[in-house]
Amino acid sequence: MKHLMLGVAALTLLTACGQAGDKADTPAQAAAPVANADGKFVTAEGLELSTPDTWGTWGVNLANVKAGTHPGDDFFAHVNGIWLDSFEIPSDRTRYSSFTLLAEKSEQRVRKIIEELAAVQPDPATLEGKVATLYNAYLDTAAIESRGLAPAQPYLDRIQSIATREDLAQVFAANGYQTPVAGWVDVDSKQTDQYIFYVTQSGLGMGDRDYYLVDNDRNTELRAAYRTMLTSLLASAGYDDAAAAADSVIAVETDIAKAHWDRAAGRNRNLTYNKVTRDELIAMGGDFPTALLIDALGLGDQSGFVVRQVTPTEEEIAENGLDADQVAKLSGGGVPGLFNVMQTAPLDQWKAYLTAHLLIDTANVLPSGIDDTVFAFYGKTLGGLETQRERWKRGVDTVENSVGEAVGKVYAERYFPAENKAAMDNLVANLRTAMAENLEVIAWMGADTKAEAEAKLNLFTPKIGYPEKFETYDSLTVSDDAFANQMAVSDWAYKDMLSDLGQPIDRTEWGMLPQTVNAYYSPNRNEIVFPAAILQPPFFNLSADPAVNYGAIGAVIGHEIGHGFDDQGSKSDGTGMLRNWWTAEDETSFKARTDALVAQFNAFCPYDEGETCVNGALTLGENIGDLGGLSMAYKAYHLSLNGKDDKVIDGLTGDQRFFMSYAQVWRSKYREEAARRQLLTDPHAPPVYRVNGIVRNFDEWYDAFDITPDHALYLPPEERIRIW
Repeated sequence: MKHLMLGVAALTLLTACGQAGDKADTPAQAAAPVANADGKFVTAEGLELSTPDTWGTWGVNLANVKAGTHPGDDFFAHVNGIWLDSFEIPSDRTRYSSFTLLAEKSEQRVRKIIEELAAVQPDPATLEGKVATLYNAYLDTAAIESRGLAPAQPYLDRIQSIATREDLAQVFAANGYQTPVAGWVDVDSKQTDQYIFYVTQSGLGMGDRDYYLVDNDRNTELRAAYRTMLTSLLASAGYDDAAAAADSVIAVETDIAKAHWDRAAGRNRNLTYNKVTRDELIAMGGDFPTALLIDALGLGDQSGFVVRQVTPTEEEIAENGLDADQVAKLSGGGVPGLFNVMQTAPLDQWKAYLTAHLLIDTANVLPSGIDDTVFAFYGKTLGGLETQRERWKRGVDTVENSVGEAVGKVYAERYFPAENKAAMDNLVANLRTAMAENLEVIAWMGADTKAEAEAKLNLFTPKIGYPEKFETYDSLTVSDDAFANQMAVSDWAYKDMLSDLGQPIDRTEWGMLPQTVNAYYSPNRNEIVFPAAILQPPFFNLSADPAVNYGAIGAVIGHEIGHGFDDQGSKSDGTGMLRNWWTAEDETSFKARTDALVAQFNAFCPYDEGETCVNGALTLGENIGDLGGLSMAYKAYHLSLNGKDDKVIDGLTGDQRFFMSYAQVWRSKYREEAARRQLLTDPHAPPVYRVNGIVRNFDEWYDAFDITPDHALYLPPEERIRIW
């Protein structure tokens, strides 16, 4: 789906983790892998990984279990504790998880594919040649240094030539420039047989409004570091008083931040679907030349748009039950407020803003002085990184972001065998059956709403491994100039996106590449998508114990199905249409449960003596996905047993192995800077809480590990939440 903006010591088990008397299946754990001189663990395939790619004899690496930590006190640390204590995050990573391990594998496999093509120097007009040319140009840092700012100079000159708001509108619409109002093409959520252009807030260099508007020590430090970076960049672009220009950028971005909606409050899909005509969108722009902007964007023939952020009316406030705090976080003006900033901020501020962001956005294909300056802020200060990623790794990213499906086709052929797809088809079918059975028995939902939910479940479309057809990039032209290539790719991608408008919906499109380690659910297409790269250990392993696969990839499948029934996904029906299919009584019951889940996650406060916490409202959708996903996976696992008790392996019951597998896939370590940023901006809770905050709601987990009121994670039965 090209247009979507899109997405974890020797073993001595505790008594509570095993059952005495059944040792029939107790295969010995493999010898611990040994790192090479570079501290990497080399696989049989020749891949160099930051941590061993070993998962025991049946799917869980028991060597990582920390026997001194009881499952009921910290299940995440119990399963992963030895690894957590011993693993050091690589200097070029802000975090490291099971996802990162698979990403390292995917990255090196993709590198091999790319370098095989690059070595034979194919014609740049061919698809293979485009892959090779993009990669070789990106790696040619000597050429990038020798060109200096020359490739960017025409873009910088255009900024400085801005003399009117009309000029400004034309630049905002042009390829390569940052803008406070952005957009993309996707299926119309209320008319799912057509595409529409969505308009949304954008334009913040630090990524979130709170960095500008909330005064605390951390944000003050970030703003100072951001100013330092801006000053350096603007000086390199020729500003005599670069510090003053940097201040003007921060001033205009602060005004942008004031217009932005709060992330958590802005999740409400009832509020972010505001369909307007062309004339109504122009009227939202006030005195800004919005009609000119629309035409320059190539959208002049569009009669309708969806604007995501529009200050809600009193009626909408009442319909959505918004409290005063929520209303305040939605009242900054949204997209109309951003148009007002575009009209009122001095042109010189916009020139400095556009100049700085052009250099930020293209720093990786500009001289190292600029690249290092940008990394110093975004990598080190904001992300906590120690070193920049190796150039070849960034080159792989560049190719994947440019012509990723060209590489993905080869990746899928090499690394995703047909038997994996067949097994995944079976697992997805089992998870759907489990969800259907859960729907039958949940007591809080009435018959009418259940019928709608069942109809939606029946219409889910699973996509596994790779798309039916791959992009050919026929009209993309590349060269040996890395900067020019980045601009060419951006221009091609935008035009390719616009080409969907007015066309039938392409149900074969994917929003991720086969080599991407992730999965997603699309509410307006009602589809769940699992790329090939996530379908390997520890998530999916054909040779693993079934309990492990259900606890790992089963929970991921269930999570994505669960997004169709979370607080926002449940606002679309089986066709993807945004409509309310709930009875008022069931909607109230659902909200009571989700409010309780918000409260549970709000109580996880890892920093500043309990002052910096998980945002339960922001992470609600993902938490519902985790809770429902694990419930579906558990049900599916037991259905697979056909009424029989599962065997005991290494003293562990099937239920114990199931929950341990779930905890293992979320194994991760974060740098503090990255963890703090996630708490502010990410709709996913930190992995430790995606484990501990979820399992404590399962009676079956308590039974499996003998959890009592004396343990830290214990919740009284009446406080445990089960939704799906």
